[in-house]
Amino acid sequence: MSYGLSKLIKNLLPRKLFYRALLIVAVPIIVLQLIITIVFFDSLWIKTNKGMTRALVGEMKTFITAYDNDKYNNNDLSSLFSVYLDLNVEYKNDELFNKLLKERWFSPIDRTLRRELKSNIGIGNYWFDTTTYKELIHINIKHNNGYFEFFIPKNRVATTSARMFALWITLPALLMIMIAIIFLKNQTRPIVNLAKAAERFGRGENIDEFRPSGALEIRKAGLEFDKMRKRIMRHLNQRSEMLSGISHDLRTPLTRLKLQLSFLKDETLSKKMSLDINEMEKMLNEYLQFTSSSYSEKNETFDISELIENTINKYDNDNISKEITPRIYMNGRKNLIQRSFNNIIDNSVKYANKISLGLSKKNNNIIITVDDDGIGVPENEYQNVFKPFYKLDKSRGGSKSSVGLGLSITSDIIKSHGGNIVLEKSHLNGLRVKVFLPL
Repeated sequence: MSYGLSKLIKNLLPRKLFYRALLIVAVPIIVLQLIITIVFFDSLWIKTNKGMTRALVGEMKTFITAYDNDKYNNNDLSSLFSVYLDLNVEYKNDELFNKLLKERWFSPIDRTLRRELKSNIGIGNYWFDTTTYKELIHINIKHNNGYFEFFIPKNRVATTSARMFALWITLPALLMIMIAIIFLKNQTRPIVNLAKAAERFGRGENIDEFRPSGALEIRKAGLEFDKMRKRIMRHLNQRSEMLSGISHDLRTPLTRLKLQLSFLKDETLSKKMSLDINEMEKMLNEYLQFTSSSYSEKNETFDISELIENTINKYDNDNISKEITPRIYMNGRKNLIQRSFNNIIDNSVKYANKISLGLSKKNNNIIITVDDDGIGVPENEYQNVFKPFYKLDKSRGGSKSSVGLGLSITSDIIKSHGGNIVLEKSHLNGLRVKVFLPL
C-alpha cells in the first residue's frame, strides 16, 4: 500500500529539476499565505462583519421599538435615523413584503445577515437582497399589517480592509515567486548546459572549451566533466596515432611479401599465401576504419530519408523493396550513418534473396527496419555478432569470407549517435535488423 502511494506521489511530482525546485519554493509560500488568510478571515474579518451586522440589526430593532412608541413623531424619527445612522427606512401598508430571490449561501455577508435576522426578528418575518443594488442592502421586516423597507449602505456590514488585505497578501507572494523563478532559472541553466555537453560528447560530437558556471557544486561537476573529456580525447588521439603507426609498419612488410610471392615458382603455394595476405590486409583496413573514423567527421543536419533512398538505389537490385517516410531530418555524421546502412544492406544482399526496408518516425525516434529471407541468426547469438572479429560460421552463409567487423562498426556508429540496434526474427523468416535513432 505504501509502495503504491509512494509511486503515485512520484508520478504526480514534476520530473524536471527546475519545476521541482519551484515547487519547493512556491508551496511553502502558498501554504503560508493560505493559513494567514484563513486566520485573518476567521479571527478578524468574519468577527468584525458579525459585530457590524449585529449592531445594524440592533439599530433596526431600536427604530421599530421607537416607531411603536407614541412619544415620537414617526417622520422625525425616520429623518433622525437617516441623518445620524445612515438608515433609510419607510413603512409600507402591504403584507406582500417578501420577493422570490435566490439565496447566496456562499456569501459571508448573506450568511451573517441571515443568522442575525433569524435570531432577532424571527423566521418568516424578514427578507433581504444584497445583489440588486451595488452599494445598498435592501431589507424588509414585517410589522403589523405592513412592513418596514430599509435601504442600508453595504459598508455598514462589510469592511473594505478584506480586499486590501487580499491585495497586499497576493501581490508580495506573486512577486516572491517571480523572483524565485528568475533565480531558479539561473541556478538550473548550468546543470542543463552540462547535461547537453555530456550528451553531445557521448554522441561523439566535437565540443568547444566547456566553461563551468553556477553554484560551487555545479562548477565542480563541470570541471570534472571537462577533465574527463580531455582525458578521453587525449586517449583517442593517442590511439589514432598508434594505429597510424601500426598501419604504416604493417603495410610495408605486407607489400614486401607480395613482391616475394611473385618470385615463387610454386604457383599453388603462391596463390594460397596471396589469399592469406589479402585477408590480413582487408582485416587491417577494416580495423583501422573501425577505430579511427568515428571521430573525424562533424555533425550536420541531413535528410535521412533521402540518404537511405540513394543508398538503396546504388545497389540497383529489384529484390529490395522499400517503404520510406519522406523528409525525415536528423543531426549526425552523414557519411558514418550511410556506411552503417551500407554494412547492414551488404549483409542482407550477401546472405538473402528478398530484402524489405522500412523507415518511419514515431515520437522522437527514427525507426529503420531491414528484413530478409536468409538463414538468419540464432537468438542466442544476437549479442555476439556485434563483437569485433566475431564470425558466425554456422549460419548466414559461413562459407563466404568475412572479417567480422561489419555489425561491430554499425553498432558503434549507431550508439555514438545516441541510438540503438537490435536483431529480431523477420516476418520473411530471416533476420530483422532494427535501428533506433533520435531526432
